[in-house]
Amino acid sequence: MAMGSFNSPGVQAPTAEINMTPLVDVMLVLLIIFIITAPLMTHSVKVDLPRASSVPTNEKPLTLKVSINADSKVFIGSEQVEPAALEARFRDAVAQDANVEMHLKADRNTRYESVAETMSAARRAGLSKIGFVTQPGADTQ
Repeated sequence: MAMGSFNSPGVQAPTAEINMTPLVDVMLVLLIIFIITAPLMTHSVKVDLPRASSVPTNEKPLTLKVSINADSKVFIGSEQVEPAALEARFRDAVAQDANVEMHLKADRNTRYESVAETMSAARRAGLSKIGFVTQPGADTQ
């Protein structure tokens, strides 16, 4: 005996019911897993860790403030340095402090070539910490 409806044959409306059985099955499995693993999470191992105390150092590394203007002139601090003597100045700074940092500030109209040459001279001299100084919000015109 065929089960059917009183609607016209061949037309079947979709059902809008949510099947809750798979959701309940997954939730029960997760509940069982958490019941089994919860006691294992509270188990702890007693470890005797060494005690250490330290004092923060107030020593800041030497900072070279290098700036390049629009005419590609290089300044260390407020002193102008010729490109030929730039690497020697960087080497002197590295000799004073091995952790020397270089803060490079370039004018907006500076050619990239002069910035790249300054960075490569610093790298050849042994400077590994190079930072770029920018002005926030200055890029809007």
